[in-house]
Amino acid sequence: MEQIFGKNGSETPEPVKAQVTGELPPWLRGSLLRNGPGLFSVGESQYNHWFDGLSLIHSFTFSGGEVTYRSKFLKSDTYKRNIKADRIVVSEFGTMIYPDPCKNIFSRVFTHLSNVIPDFTDNNLINIIRYGQDYYASSEVNYMNQIDPETLETVGRINYRDHIALNLATAHPHYDSEGNTYNMGTAMMSFGLPKYVIFKVPGDASDKQCGKPALRKVEQIGSIPFRSTLFPSYYHSFGMTENYIVFVEQPFKLDIMKLATAYFRGVNWGSCLKFDKDDITLFHVVNKHTGKAVSTRFYADALVVFHHINAYESDGHVVFDLISYEDSKLYEMFYMKSFKQDAGSFMEENRSACIPDVLRFVLPLADNKEAPGGSNLVTLEGETATAVMKEDGSVYCQPDFLFKGLELPGINYNFNAKKYRYFYASKMELSAHPSKIAKFDVENCFASEPVFVASPGAVEEDDGVILSSVISPDPNISPFMLVLDAKTFTEIARASIDANVHMDLHGLFIPAAV
Repeated sequence: MEQIFGKNGSETPEPVKAQVTGELPPWLRGSLLRNGPGLFSVGESQYNHWFDGLSLIHSFTFSGGEVTYRSKFLKSDTYKRNIKADRIVVSEFGTMIYPDPCKNIFSRVFTHLSNVIPDFTDNNLINIIRYGQDYYASSEVNYMNQIDPETLETVGRINYRDHIALNLATAHPHYDSEGNTYNMGTAMMSFGLPKYVIFKVPGDASDKQCGKPALRKVEQIGSIPFRSTLFPSYYHSFGMTENYIVFVEQPFKLDIMKLATAYFRGVNWGSCLKFDKDDITLFHVVNKHTGKAVSTRFYADALVVFHHINAYESDGHVVFDLISYEDSKLYEMFYMKSFKQDAGSFMEENRSACIPDVLRFVLPLADNKEAPGGSNLVTLEGETATAVMKEDGSVYCQPDFLFKGLELPGINYNFNAKKYRYFYASKMELSAHPSKIAKFDVENCFASEPVFVASPGAVEEDDGVILSSVISPDPNISPFMLVLDAKTFTEIARASIDANVHMDLHGLFIPAAV
């Protein structure tokens, strides 16, 4: 396992032509950019957690039935400081770094004081996102790094705080049909009353001629106050319908006091996240046009969610699907020490870790204040999820169970925020790492999240292809880009790559200009 998840990656800075078997659709033109950790040690120092590794971005470019590959490390300030020092000098989520004892006392004191309110790393390793026509490597902190999507060169760092008061922001925004980007962030500490912030960046916000970032035109839509001032909910993504933002305030929480004192207590920032299994989960529904929240207090049992699948409105209800866990052990499974074990030992050690469930919740939007206590307010035909009126006027939601053991979901994004039928995901068994894409078995291989690309002019939801980057610990199996027919899940083509390809997290397909 360490061969795949603990091995340092390397750059392939110039395009390498892949060897294609099968036949790629002639209409498939564009680049799939993917992001993830790729460097886990610098000099003699090593990271403790897989999510700490330095970002390595790679791209698969499709044109004329051919595929080219290239990869480059994100040249963040964090990367440059670490490489210059030949050791890890910037703390990450699971790795806390302390000043060199050889530094003078004034330098050491300044370092200690600067960690009272942490200035997070800009090692943006989670996703590639778009604001206007600007593309960014993103994680969940206040910094992003703009990249050139063609060359993968790092253009420069940008700070959300220069444009909107945020400490944290998700790396999973939503895009509407007009090109607008919607996202959420967390404002705390020095930004007034703590709250979750919903914001929008218009699709035409970029000004490449003058070099001005799209974020300069950011619009705050609304906000949601923390239910507990010192314990904000952690969230990796959120849902969006045609008219609403759906935010899950889960009992997987960040302890602010522990975060502020982590450096002095000798623990990492990751240890400041705790799951409260005895708490409830709140669902907030906010009108994305007015910023006004639906007044009903929707709640469910405790759960942990990282990825939303899709959400839509139907006959006065909001329907949303997500991947749910019963606890927060998934994060613990990604400590680097886990990957030093063989697969059998890893599975045995993590036998108690829960397998994710695919759940559907249905929230009735009508004013049901006069409904009797105990009544189910869901009236959608065919839905078994319930929303029960309680005596205090709150609504207790229980989901419909759809499937077990799927993660890293993707959809035909033309159906985002709309009623849909299909999603594509990686099959998760007793491992943190995907080895199957739904029905397609890639035994002894590790497949990235599936990315759907629609056929030109497609009407049917599943008319298109699925793209997934596949790697193997077997030296006889070259890494390859797998292309599947999205309807039948039969293999159309694969493009084998004679280069070092690393395991990644998330990415974005950028269609070629017409």
